[in-house]
Amino acid sequence: MFGSTGLFGPSASELDSFERQAEDLYAEWSAANAQADYSQEHSLLGELLDVSQVLTEGVSAIVDDNFTRCFKCNPPDAWNWNIYLFPLWCIGVVVRYCILFPLRFMLLMAGWVVFLSLFIPVHFILRPGRLRQSLETWLVGFMCGVFVASWTGVVKYHGPRPSRRPNQVFVANHTSMIDFIVLEQMTVFAVIMQKHTGWVGLLQTTILESLGCIWFNRTEAKDRALVTEK
Repeated sequence: MFGSTGLFGPSASELDSFERQAEDLYAEWSAANAQADYSQEHSLLGELLDVSQVLTEGVSAIVDDNFTRCFKCNPPDAWNWNIYLFPLWCIGVVVRYCILFPLRFMLLMAGWVVFLSLFIPVHFILRPGRLRQSLETWLVGFMCGVFVASWTGVVKYHGPRPSRRPNQVFVANHTSMIDFIVLEQMTVFAVIMQKHTGWVGLLQTTILESLGCIWFNRTEAKDRALVTEK
């Protein structure tokens, strides 16, 4: 009599309204869940791709590690900025740079003038022989002594002077030109040395050639073979 809705039941229009509201709520809920999932995925992807913090920590660990700190030099404490040492320090500066340095420079220049004025005629006028070799050897020792004197070097040699014997070789690794000059002014000897360029190479090919030195280049295998033959 009253149909399917009855007197107290919802009408058809109300049912349609309820269905539409339910569908709208479900659509809103689905959209909210989809947006939340999308934002969560993008946040995780952003965290995975964002390596700036890791790189910053790695670089800071490389720059400021305990091993690098061992090679940092601490600035020395000023020892001369006081009332009783500063006047003495000023006197030392004046003596070193206004008195000793000009004397050392003049001594070195005078030694070069004497050496070149004697070495050039001996090297280019005299024929190769024992006399020329003896004079050139003495002049090289003289010039090395001038170098040590210009440094005001006080060298004390321990033990007996090495005697010359056939096929005798003394080995000294990492020897500098200063070491060579100090030893050469005591007793003249030939050396096996790396071939240099510039003014050192000029000294090797002109002045030190009279000592019978052997030059080689480490980068060329042929030079090593020639040194072995000599």
